[in-house]
Amino acid sequence: MAAISYDSGEILKFFAERHKISYPLLGDADSKIIAEYGVLNKEATGMQKGFARPGYYFIDGQGIIREKFFDPRYRERLTGNSLIGKLFPELGQEVTATVDAPHLQVALEQSDTTGVPGTRVTLVGEVRLPADVHVYAPGTKGYKPIQLVLDPIEGMKFEPAVYPASKTLFLPAIKEQVPVFEGDFRISQDLQVSTSAGFWGSLGEGGKSFTITGKLEYQACDKTICFLPTAVPVKWELQVMPLDRTRAPVEIRHK
Repeated sequence: MAAISYDSGEILKFFAERHKISYPLLGDADSKIIAEYGVLNKEATGMQKGFARPGYYFIDGQGIIREKFFDPRYRERLTGNSLIGKLFPELGQEVTATVDAPHLQVALEQSDTTGVPGTRVTLVGEVRLPADVHVYAPGTKGYKPIQLVLDPIEGMKFEPAVYPASKTLFLPAIKEQVPVFEGDFRISQDLQVSTSAGFWGSLGEGGKSFTITGKLEYQACDKTICFLPTAVPVKWELQVMPLDRTRAPVEIRHK
């Protein structure tokens, strides 16, 4: 770990003890190291001046950077769990419920069950279809495509849902080609927790629990029958905690 000044070391120690952090923290009081890495946020002002742009590097076992994720705002960022889910979806995320619906099953997952203002959480519906059953992908004409629809909720901003690549199915009886999903596939959607002062103030000291609701709309078909369009309710729970605004003692703060 690079050498750091007394004040920086004491501030990091104070922060680590409060949050029970046991791994090494790097002090960069003059922002030299983040500038060398090219991640210094030169547009930042006030208390955020000298900060790095929030982000992650994914480095493989040979020390090669394979992916990088950066957010334009310091307060709004992906969680580590959300990022791992995007890089390695096969590892799975925390399953919070399983819904049995007509002609399919949905495992509801989420990258995080708790967050703070600015947290970006990934919600996932892991859909499992029986053999010889398909549902229609977004963009299908004449049929009801599968669609994850979340209800608006104050303090949460939803990004567009992400669907996997579809396959093309030929229907010989009517000589149509349609995009479909078969087998197991994932639908994911990110939500951003508000950073507004009003939202912060509504959380209270103990935080606040939010229920995120919506529905999964779809039309399932097998080799001989197209069933009526249907919808199944979906639900996730998220506990949002207030940010820790406790400052270091006056005697060790940066002058």
